[in-house]
Amino acid sequence: MVTMLEARLQTQQRNTQNSQETGLWSSGFGMKLEAVTPFLGKYRPFVGRCCQTCTPKSWESLFHRSIMDLGFCNVILVKEENTRFRGWLVRRLCYFLWSLEQHIPPCQDAPQKIMESTGVQNVISGRAPRGAGEGQVPRLVKKEVQRILGHIQSPLHPFMLRLFSWALLRFLNCVFLNVQLHKGQMKMVHKATQAGLPLVLLSTHKSLLDGILLPFVLLSQGLGVLRVVWDPRTCSPTLRALLKKLGGLFLPPEANLTLDSSEGVLARAVVHAAMEQLLVSRQPLLIFLEEPPGAQGPRLSALGQTCLGLVVQAVQVGVIPDAMLVPVAVTYDLVPDAPCDVYNALVPLGLWTGALAVLRSLWSWGRSPRVCVRVHLAQPFSLQEYTTNARSCWGSRQTLEQLLQPIVLGQCNVVPDTEKEQEWTPATGPLLALKEEDQLLVRRLSRHVLNASVTSSAVMSTAIMAALLLFKHQKLLEEFSWLTEETLLRGFDVGFSGQLRCLVQHTLSLLRAHVALLRVHQGDLLVVARPGPGLTRLARLSAELLPAFLSEAIGACAVRGLLAGRVPPEGPWELQGIELLSQNELYRQILLLLHLLPQDLLLLQPCQSSYCYCQDVLDRLIQCGLLVAEETPGSRAACDTGRQRLSAKLLWKPSGDFTDSDSDDFEEAEGRYFRLSQQSRCPDFFLFLCRLLSPLLQAFAQAATFLHQGQLPDTESGYTEQLLQFLQATAQEEGFFECADPNLAISAVWTFRDLGVLQQTPSPAGPMLYLSPTFASRENQEKLEQFIRQFICS
Repeated sequence: MVTMLEARLQTQQRNTQNSQETGLWSSGFGMKLEAVTPFLGKYRPFVGRCCQTCTPKSWESLFHRSIMDLGFCNVILVKEENTRFRGWLVRRLCYFLWSLEQHIPPCQDAPQKIMESTGVQNVISGRAPRGAGEGQVPRLVKKEVQRILGHIQSPLHPFMLRLFSWALLRFLNCVFLNVQLHKGQMKMVHKATQAGLPLVLLSTHKSLLDGILLPFVLLSQGLGVLRVVWDPRTCSPTLRALLKKLGGLFLPPEANLTLDSSEGVLARAVVHAAMEQLLVSRQPLLIFLEEPPGAQGPRLSALGQTCLGLVVQAVQVGVIPDAMLVPVAVTYDLVPDAPCDVYNALVPLGLWTGALAVLRSLWSWGRSPRVCVRVHLAQPFSLQEYTTNARSCWGSRQTLEQLLQPIVLGQCNVVPDTEKEQEWTPATGPLLALKEEDQLLVRRLSRHVLNASVTSSAVMSTAIMAALLLFKHQKLLEEFSWLTEETLLRGFDVGFSGQLRCLVQHTLSLLRAHVALLRVHQGDLLVVARPGPGLTRLARLSAELLPAFLSEAIGACAVRGLLAGRVPPEGPWELQGIELLSQNELYRQILLLLHLLPQDLLLLQPCQSSYCYCQDVLDRLIQCGLLVAEETPGSRAACDTGRQRLSAKLLWKPSGDFTDSDSDDFEEAEGRYFRLSQQSRCPDFFLFLCRLLSPLLQAFAQAATFLHQGQLPDTESGYTEQLLQFLQATAQEEGFFECADPNLAISAVWTFRDLGVLQQTPSPAGPMLYLSPTFASRENQEKLEQFIRQFICS
């Protein structure tokens, strides 16, 4: 009896503690039942239209007119109505019956057709240049072809596909609150498939779960089995064998050998034949354009560019008349497999490791809040149309060293209005086999599609909350609603809706590992970010908000750089508003910042010139109210378009067709001036925009400070590790943990290498970095640091 009383008492105490903790998280947000909706008035912003400059016909013909009238569907919500049967037993077995009814096309005789392809037969018979058949028995080469083909793919296993779909459906319902898909976007994809052309989906890569989730979603929507190109580094051999039976594709390692290697020639011929056979059979293909999560390095995937190059080559040689490209993105409240601290090195995921991760997720079911997922399918467009139109938008290119180094050192003041040549993604064997012009086409297409995928992604509530917490906003309820509205005003969608109090409570519960709640007077709660590595995690989440405010953030940092030499940063806002800012000076500062920032961050459309982007940044600063036009005495009003003198030159030009010689806008801009607005909300909004780019710019500035402390020469990875340790030590001293990120350290090292600060030489241990003679002097190092810090708003 005593034991039972003690146990009951302990249970009551534990329940009291849990209720107090739950009450702390659920109270203090007020009783205001304001609703947050993803609409502006009656309409929600439509995202994902293809580029009207590069693909005007697709922009017009592949758009679903009634898309605004269609809503969302939860693809993991399977009920009795989703099957052909009815009854109480069906309601209990609906997941299993649904998986049995999914259409899986019959397995075709692909290996035999690949063996009979022209490229493979040329290599086998020795007629191809540097072919593996020279001096070898063709029968042995056929066995080698079969081995390589077995490494690439396996025949589909229908029973295993149905069983896996059933198990995955149950797992997703346990882990996720919902998986939302817009019906109108799915209608556009179905319309694109009616042309009888192969469908190629080009996706971002936020989680390893994307490669399993996207095939499940498209299979449930009647698009058949999606063939997914997996990175071999992410999977163990056992898991690789399972994924191949479910539709996975893996490139053989021999394909990356040198162009004069006989094994490489044979492997590339088999890869080309396998890709051509897959496209001819019109099986949908999924290619990830981003590197896998956890991989430290460039954002654009070398494997993704290689596979996209194979598709481009298949269209150019006439294997298929055309292909429909679909930008895809998956967004999560919290990425399931992202670590809470800094990213670790990429480790292959094994079958047992994956099973343990599934069991861990199921064990935490009910103990932690479930996250929401959105799948985004942008408007499809024609690859043939893009290839034809995109080549006309190409202009001159210069390296970052040619563009910025003379300006950093004070040797030149003119900023060239040319495209920056910056390729961080290494080209692999199949891509190197293409012509240089085609390689550039594939790289530009990758950036173009990735830009479309990112801009079509919805902003989740955790990104908005992380930005508010990181920048120490006080009134979370009001600021959350304000930032949501600002995001919608910029044409970006949001992945949430509901009562404001419930949304904030749910978001904070997802971020509870990185925030602390403090009860203050009158029952209010103070939410603060936990110091330390948690700030780095919040910085990564808030970076998902950057694409929506990128133009304004670049403009705000450019204005800060323009005022840096005139007004002290800590000066009052009224004093900064006195200064006149000419349009030419703003253009110059924006161009400088565009050249400094990595292309992996900007993801600018290659068809858009730098001048057009500068004008777009300036327009957005005026639209959001940060800049107001200043009318100088005797000048024509900026809004007076009726008295504009007609010139002998054309008053219209195609989009992007701007040069220094034929554009009158630079001449007219000399008399245009602006001031910072004096509205009450402008100082906080200006600071918010500047802080969006602060982590990257702070990392660059501290990398400049570290130049005289680093131990050089050193390998690239070794110097990056030195810089990361310096960033972490500085973060401990100054409390600015947002820039203590390995990805930012890599970006700083590579940017300095492109700028000519660091030089690279080959060595037996790998490429070695050493400080260039130009920046060996402390004076030039300080000039570099001062150049970067002018854009940082403290």
